[in-house]
Amino acid sequence: MSLRFGPALSSVLPGPLAAATGHRTVSVVRLQGVIAATSGPVPRAVINITAVEDALRRAFTADRVEGVALVINSPGGSPTQSALVADRIRGLAEEHEVPVLAFCEDVAASGGYWLACAADEIYAHPTSLVGSIGVVSGGFGLTGLIERYGIERRLHTAGQNKARLDPFQPEKAEDVEWLLGMQGELHEMFIEWVRARRGAALAETDDLFTGEVWTGRKAKERGLVDDLGTTREVLARRFPDAEPVTVEPRRPLLARLGLGSVAAPFTAPSAVADPVGSTLDWIEHRALWSRFGL
Repeated sequence: MSLRFGPALSSVLPGPLAAATGHRTVSVVRLQGVIAATSGPVPRAVINITAVEDALRRAFTADRVEGVALVINSPGGSPTQSALVADRIRGLAEEHEVPVLAFCEDVAASGGYWLACAADEIYAHPTSLVGSIGVVSGGFGLTGLIERYGIERRLHTAGQNKARLDPFQPEKAEDVEWLLGMQGELHEMFIEWVRARRGAALAETDDLFTGEVWTGRKAKERGLVDDLGTTREVLARRFPDAEPVTVEPRRPLLARLGLGSVAAPFTAPSAVADPVGSTLDWIEHRALWSRFGL
């Protein structure tokens, strides 16, 4: 079996010509980055339904496709985008009757693990970080900062709850209570999704849904993953007569010609129209990764 994870000839040929090559294929889709609705400060390192729709659709509709492999490396992020992408994966898998395998790389945590549960089988490396079945939110309290520089905050609302958790106002106990209630509801949805997808494989220990993170080996003991192994070795065993073909989102023509600029991952943002917002976004993205030592 020939294993290669670059663009194969069959991945760039039109449908009828690709079929004529006679190659059976496994579509490999990388889901890399923080899960967020907007592109964020790190170009091409964000997962959302808009960013991955094209690649997912082409992965499941490729000629002579025998399976789809999701290579996941994500610390999580938006619950809604996690659910939208996972739902799309399940919809395409059922429509085209194609099995889906997920491979956890450095980290498949929180929303990253939500995505992994969209697969029929989940694999991890023994050193992968897996789990974090919980909900977290964070922000910044800037009241002391604006007082220090003599800045007056002016905020006018219609509706007493419109400005909950405003970072420029002192935190209120009732706002925290509301937030914790919202987190609890989302946490229950996460737990329901994991139970529905993993079924009897789960070993429901007391710490399973506490937001704890485990190595791939420990995750296997808890039934969060089915087995240990790399993408290359598992695909070679599961699909011995198929060629893995990487499927990526289509890029604009200028980018494909090498004329577009792409910032390096985790490069601090430069001056932009909203330097404060961009800097805070960058800090939040780095914070999500740094929770797992990355």
